[in-house]
Amino acid sequence: MHRLQYVLPTCISAIIATSSTDAFTIPSRPYSSSPSLSTSLGRNGASSSLCLNALTERQMQFWEDVEDGLVDIEKFYLEDKGEDIERVKEFAKSAQGLKPPPTGSGPGHQPSEEHVDGLTARPFWDAASDSAAFPWASELESKAHIILSEFESKLKRDEKEAAEQKQLFTGDSAWQNNVMGSGWSAFRLQRLGEWNVENCNEFPETYNLLRSLDIPLAVRGVCFARQTPGTGVQPHSDGRNFILTSHLGLKVPEGCWIQVGDERKSWSEGKLTTLDTSFEHSTGNPTDSDRHVLIIDFWHPELTSAERAALEFVYDLRNKFEKGKIPFRLSRASIKKREEEQEGMGFMGIWKSLTGGGDDEE
Repeated sequence: MHRLQYVLPTCISAIIATSSTDAFTIPSRPYSSSPSLSTSLGRNGASSSLCLNALTERQMQFWEDVEDGLVDIEKFYLEDKGEDIERVKEFAKSAQGLKPPPTGSGPGHQPSEEHVDGLTARPFWDAASDSAAFPWASELESKAHIILSEFESKLKRDEKEAAEQKQLFTGDSAWQNNVMGSGWSAFRLQRLGEWNVENCNEFPETYNLLRSLDIPLAVRGVCFARQTPGTGVQPHSDGRNFILTSHLGLKVPEGCWIQVGDERKSWSEGKLTTLDTSFEHSTGNPTDSDRHVLIIDFWHPELTSAERAALEFVYDLRNKFEKGKIPFRLSRASIKKREEEQEGMGFMGIWKSLTGGGDDEE
């Protein structure tokens, strides 16, 4: 079986390094609004891929663990459903910079190295009219009044205390606000595969409805998003072509817009606007009122169940490394390299390497 090589661009290296002693800064990607597994920037900002000797032990451990996990996942799905994960293996190579980056399929399409080959790419999707690809979408629209009612009630309760309303919507980070702008803020119900229990308790009916629809939620999750008057999100691409995003319109003043690629639309209250965020996209609120939507990120419908499981594993592992939940171990690559070096040193060479000794000189 082909073994994945250990070449790791900086961005995921930086994330993993937060759990080791080899931390270095995460370079921002000018076109992306979310942390990625890879970037074309090298350690010092130069365009490069990192060779084995430039990787920390923690980084090499990550890709070895990815490789081991994908082997087990593919074995299970081949036996159970006859599904392979060849496209995810190619994704891993792309994410490591081992193959040329993907090219866009149309105006404004800017896929990143985190790319799954062969997926349909278009700026907007009519999810509610395609029950085969999106079996949950039309039901979500038909029950959108549940979310709208709960959301409006929450806003009215918070109107009495403006400070509390500001706490409801907070920017994810100063780093994200470089792209999203200070006028964009979010209240997250789910992120990185984990439901925020405290936040979901603020919106129990919304939470129960979303869970009942069996939406194939992807790594970025679910959030209420606010765009304040006179602000907008600058053009950017999230890069990943295997995740689609639906915006459920909640409070949409006339004149608000979203542009994806070279197409511009508005939102409709109680309706889904579904887009592929690997296209360059931007928003604007030229009105004097807040604009609110519910954002739902989910897996591209053309992924197989095996591919979803494999991608979920990769990003779940990334999050565990980021949080320091994976114990450190010496990588197999480093163990092999050390053994090869020792074999070439001979007994006296090994003894000197262990004792730090050398020939005594007068």
